[in-house]
Amino acid sequence: MDLRIFTEPQQGADYETLLTVAKATEDLGFDAFFRSDHYLHMGSVTGLPGPTDAWITLAGLARETRRIRLGTLMTAATFRLPGVLAIQVAQVDQMSGGRVELGLGAAWYEAEHTAYGIPFPKEKFGRLEEQLDIVTGLWGTETGKTFSYEGKYYRLADSPALPKPAQPKVPVLIGGLGATRTPRLAARYADEFNIPFASLADTERQFGRVRAAAEEAGRSADDLVYSNALVACVGRDDAEVARRAAAIGRDVDELKENGLAGSPAEVVDKIGRYAALGSSRVYLQILDLHDLDHLELISSQVQSQLD
Repeated sequence: MDLRIFTEPQQGADYETLLTVAKATEDLGFDAFFRSDHYLHMGSVTGLPGPTDAWITLAGLARETRRIRLGTLMTAATFRLPGVLAIQVAQVDQMSGGRVELGLGAAWYEAEHTAYGIPFPKEKFGRLEEQLDIVTGLWGTETGKTFSYEGKYYRLADSPALPKPAQPKVPVLIGGLGATRTPRLAARYADEFNIPFASLADTERQFGRVRAAAEEAGRSADDLVYSNALVACVGRDDAEVARRAAAIGRDVDELKENGLAGSPAEVVDKIGRYAALGSSRVYLQILDLHDLDHLELISSQVQSQLD
């Protein structure tokens, strides 16, 4: 079971904070550092000092880390044109020596689009599909040849399809709980399918849909990595769990029901139940980015039991 650290910087984190967490992620033996792609805070927090851009952040971290994988859950397809996104991700992959992964989603948070003057089209899913087609098509075009595309939303003519990523293939993540279109997209484009903040029952149901869609598309269902993203709140005792829950404005019982909360033993047990459904990777949503002791505890008393 791979454990990855997943951050939500729009809630209030500057680059230096993210760098500190990324370095701790690497030093403590976690597999990867991922971040959300949002420009506006959610809930009652102020979001100060303001948003950071996902791919600018990852470019910086690419030069400051050496081992961990780096990526997004999920890059918003509305934020970037597909050709530009392909260039950005390829460049960051080169800067990291081939450690980048691209999570790409349709986007859902209309308020952040309004706040920063970003169009929020009604038909987002069709645009996402074309973006996936274009980004993977550009990367997959043989050097020296050109790439053209004629879609409903995007048109590319005689693109040199450069630069290329350092990796032969940048892993693509697709996620969500959609019953039909999401599994179909994952079957066609994804190397990994991720379910965000879902129960065991919903995880089992959605993994089954994706596996069926992959087989229907002529692809082995086992070609994909299956993963979950879940909020983490781990403590050595009840008081420490309660303190960490209060720090992120959450209720302990709710976190135990909907996330990975409690003692290390409780969290290991719950991760095991997700693993039994086919999950081989968990993105631990860390909401208090200044509590590095939390990461150390998870590394020493949770991750150590999953190796």
